[in-house]
Amino acid sequence: MYRSLVAVACSLSLLLGSGCSSWLPSFYKITIRQGNYIDRSMVAQLRPGMTKNQVQQVLGSPLLTDPFHANRWDYVYTFRKGHQPMEERRVTLIFQGDVLNRIEGAENLPP
Repeated sequence: MYRSLVAVACSLSLLLGSGCSSWLPSFYKITIRQGNYIDRSMVAQLRPGMTKNQVQQVLGSPLLTDPFHANRWDYVYTFRKGHQPMEERRVTLIFQGDVLNRIEGAENLPP
């Protein structure tokens, strides 16, 4: 009797502790935002010739900095609301020394 109770208790703890969400229906998904929020109005404030500090005041620190390409800053923002597909925004800034040279990917941003 004692062994069967222990076996049932162990089985239940394994079932409940090991991913019970995989077999239960999910009705709610949380909204997930990652990265630097960017939109077209923020990028419109940027001008070639701005320093890195001026760019950081507008967009914040870049999400990705490549040690092999110190003159390239990547700003990435992903957003998923519930069960909807993920939205991704990406802007790349190219510097020449300490000065902004060009902006890539701004044309794909929503207004």
